[in-house]
Amino acid sequence: MADGFETALEAAGWRTGDAADFLGMDEAQRQLLDARFELAREVRRRRAVLNITQKDLAARMRTSQPRIAQIESAAAGVSFEQLFRAVVAVGGRVVVSTGEPPAEPPKRSGRRK
Repeated sequence: MADGFETALEAAGWRTGDAADFLGMDEAQRQLLDARFELAREVRRRRAVLNITQKDLAARMRTSQPRIAQIESAAAGVSFEQLFRAVVAVGGRVVVSTGEPPAEPPKRSGRRK
């Protein structure tokens, strides 16, 4: 839902949206971007709760402080593996959900071949 400012812009002929809209991302790309930022936010949040510095986290991960800064800002050059490793290094867990109930496993027959 658009707020008053967005409504005024749209009335003046402007289009509004978020970064994903601007970049023309499809739903899969949008979800990957959201996941990247959520993981980075969680690393920052947990590091703050643990009261450790980026340098401390870098030592835990055997990497550099500048790399931790990149991880926490969800920089483009940071892989999902690095984001996952950082979450685990600050005591987090990564849980994947498809948003759909799990499929039932195929039924086996009683016979062996």
